[in-house]
Amino acid sequence: MNAGIGTDWIEYRREGDHERLGWIVPEGDGFVAIDLLGERRTGPVDWMEAERCLDELGLSYLFEPYDMLTEAGEWVPVRIVNASPSSIEVKSEDYGAIDAPSTAWTLPFPKPAVLRSAATAR
Repeated sequence: MNAGIGTDWIEYRREGDHERLGWIVPEGDGFVAIDLLGERRTGPVDWMEAERCLDELGLSYLFEPYDMLTEAGEWVPVRIVNASPSSIEVKSEDYGAIDAPSTAWTLPFPKPAVLRSAATAR
Protein backbone atom coordinates (compact mmCIF):
# COMPACT_ATOMS: atom_id res chain seq x y z
CA MET A 1 0.00 0.00 0.00
CA ASN A 2 1.22 3.55 -0.73
CA ALA A 3 2.89 5.45 2.10
CA GLY A 4 0.25 8.19 1.78
CA ILE A 5 -2.68 5.80 2.04
CA GLY A 6 -3.37 4.27 5.43
CA THR A 7 -4.34 0.63 5.76
CA ASP A 8 -7.64 1.79 7.25
CA TRP A 9 -8.52 4.07 4.30
CA ILE A 10 -11.64 2.78 2.56
CA GLU A 11 -11.83 3.63 -1.13
CA TYR A 12 -15.08 5.36 -2.08
CA ARG A 13 -16.40 5.13 -5.63
CA ARG A 14 -19.30 6.98 -7.22
CA GLU A 15 -22.43 4.96 -7.83
CA GLY A 16 -23.09 4.37 -11.52
CA ASP A 17 -19.70 4.83 -13.22
CA HIS A 18 -17.68 3.60 -10.21
CA GLU A 19 -15.20 6.47 -10.53
CA ARG A 20 -13.01 6.76 -7.42
CA LEU A 21 -13.91 9.98 -5.60
CA GLY A 22 -11.69 9.55 -2.57
CA TRP A 23 -11.51 7.63 0.66
CA ILE A 24 -13.41 7.41 3.92
CA VAL A 25 -11.20 7.01 6.97
CA PRO A 26 -12.32 5.96 10.46
CA GLU A 27 -11.48 8.55 13.09
CA GLY A 28 -12.70 8.34 16.66
CA ASP A 29 -16.43 7.62 16.63
CA GLY A 30 -16.85 8.88 13.05
CA PHE A 31 -15.39 8.96 9.58
CA VAL A 32 -13.42 11.56 7.62
CA ALA A 33 -13.86 12.16 3.86
CA ILE A 34 -10.52 12.43 2.02
CA ASP A 35 -10.40 13.68 -1.59
CA LEU A 36 -8.22 12.42 -4.46
CA LEU A 37 -5.46 14.86 -3.53
CA GLY A 38 -5.32 13.39 -0.03
CA GLU A 39 -6.94 16.38 1.65
CA ARG A 40 -9.46 16.10 4.48
CA ARG A 41 -12.84 17.39 3.37
CA THR A 42 -14.69 16.83 6.64
CA GLY A 43 -13.96 16.39 10.29
CA PRO A 44 -15.32 13.24 11.92
CA VAL A 45 -18.89 12.73 10.68
CA ASP A 46 -21.15 9.73 10.23
CA TRP A 47 -20.56 7.41 7.25
CA MET A 48 -23.47 8.75 5.21
CA GLU A 49 -22.27 12.35 5.62
CA ALA A 50 -18.76 11.37 4.47
CA GLU A 51 -20.27 9.67 1.39
CA ARG A 52 -22.46 12.70 0.71
CA CYS A 53 -19.45 15.03 0.94
CA LEU A 54 -17.47 13.05 -1.65
CA ASP A 55 -20.49 12.68 -3.94
CA GLU A 56 -21.16 16.44 -3.86
CA LEU A 57 -17.47 17.25 -4.32
CA GLY A 58 -17.17 14.96 -7.33
CA LEU A 59 -14.11 15.55 -9.52
CA SER A 60 -14.59 19.17 -10.59
CA TYR A 61 -11.94 20.54 -8.19
CA LEU A 62 -9.31 18.61 -10.19
CA PHE A 63 -10.05 20.75 -13.25
CA GLU A 64 -9.74 24.09 -11.48
CA PRO A 65 -6.61 26.26 -11.82
CA TYR A 66 -3.81 25.66 -9.32
CA ASP A 67 -0.53 27.37 -8.54
CA MET A 68 2.73 25.56 -7.81
CA LEU A 69 5.78 26.90 -6.02
CA THR A 70 8.81 26.08 -8.16
CA GLU A 71 12.32 25.34 -6.91
CA ALA A 72 13.17 28.88 -8.06
CA GLY A 73 10.73 30.21 -5.44
CA GLU A 74 8.04 31.54 -7.78
CA TRP A 75 4.40 30.54 -8.02
CA VAL A 76 3.41 29.39 -11.51
CA PRO A 77 -0.07 28.52 -12.81
CA VAL A 78 -0.58 24.79 -13.38
CA ARG A 79 -3.30 22.26 -14.14
CA ILE A 80 -3.65 18.81 -12.60
CA VAL A 81 -3.09 16.14 -15.24
CA ASN A 82 -3.48 13.07 -13.02
CA ALA A 83 -4.11 12.35 -9.36
CA SER A 84 -3.44 8.91 -7.93
CA PRO A 85 -2.44 7.44 -4.57
CA SER A 86 1.15 7.28 -5.83
CA SER A 87 1.58 10.83 -7.19
CA ILE A 88 -0.03 14.03 -8.43
CA GLU A 89 1.01 15.11 -11.92
CA VAL A 90 0.70 18.75 -12.98
CA LYS A 91 1.69 20.73 -16.06
CA SER A 92 2.22 24.40 -16.67
CA GLU A 93 -0.93 26.24 -17.69
CA ASP A 94 -1.04 26.80 -21.45
CA TYR A 95 -4.42 28.57 -21.52
CA GLY A 96 -5.48 26.41 -24.47
CA ALA A 97 -2.65 27.43 -26.80
CA ILE A 98 -1.53 24.37 -28.75
CA ASP A 99 1.92 25.80 -29.47
CA ALA A 100 2.67 26.95 -25.91
CA PRO A 101 5.68 25.34 -24.23
CA SER A 102 4.70 23.06 -21.38
CA THR A 103 6.56 21.80 -18.33
CA ALA A 104 5.37 18.83 -16.29
CA TRP A 105 6.05 17.98 -12.66
CA THR A 106 5.31 14.92 -10.56
CA LEU A 107 4.45 15.72 -6.96
CA PRO A 108 4.02 13.34 -4.04
CA PHE A 109 0.67 12.22 -2.65
CA PRO A 110 -0.91 13.61 -0.55
CA LYS A 111 -0.91 17.12 -2.02
CA PRO A 112 2.17 18.99 -0.81
CA ALA A 113 2.11 22.62 0.33
CA VAL A 114 3.81 23.68 -2.93
CA LEU A 115 0.50 23.07 -4.74
CA ARG A 116 -2.42 25.35 -3.93
CA SER A 117 -5.74 26.25 -5.47
CA ALA A 118 -5.39 29.45 -7.49
CA ALA A 119 -8.73 30.58 -6.04
CA THR A 120 -7.42 30.51 -2.46
CA ALA A 121 -4.22 32.32 -3.45
CA ARG A 122 -6.08 35.48 -4.42
